[in-house]
Amino acid sequence: MKIDMEKQLVILEEEYECTYIVYSYKLTHSDGRVSYPLCFIFSSPVGCKPEQQMMYAGSKNRLVQSAELTKVFEIRNADDLSEEWLKEKLSFFR
Repeated sequence: MKIDMEKQLVILEEEYECTYIVYSYKLTHSDGRVSYPLCFIFSSPVGCKPEQQMMYAGSKNRLVQSAELTKVFEIRNADDLSEEWLKEKLSFFR
C-alpha cells in the first residue's frame, strides 16, 4: 500500500504480496479468563511472485526464533483471515 498525499488516500499497489503480521489478540477463554496471545501470521497469497515467496519464507523462521513467537500461522488467501479463523487456530493451544 502507499499513500497518495494529493488525494489523501491509501492505495493498494499490489494485491499479491507476502506479509508478516504480528497481532496481540484478546482471547476470552471458556472459564472467563482473558489472555493476549501474540500471534505471528505469514500471508503468502497464491499469485505472489516466487522470488518474493522464497525471500519471505526463508527469513520467517529466523524472525520467529528471534522474537520467541510460539503462535505461528500461515494463510494463503487473505479473504480467509477472520476472527473465526484465528480463534480456530488458537484453539490448538488451549
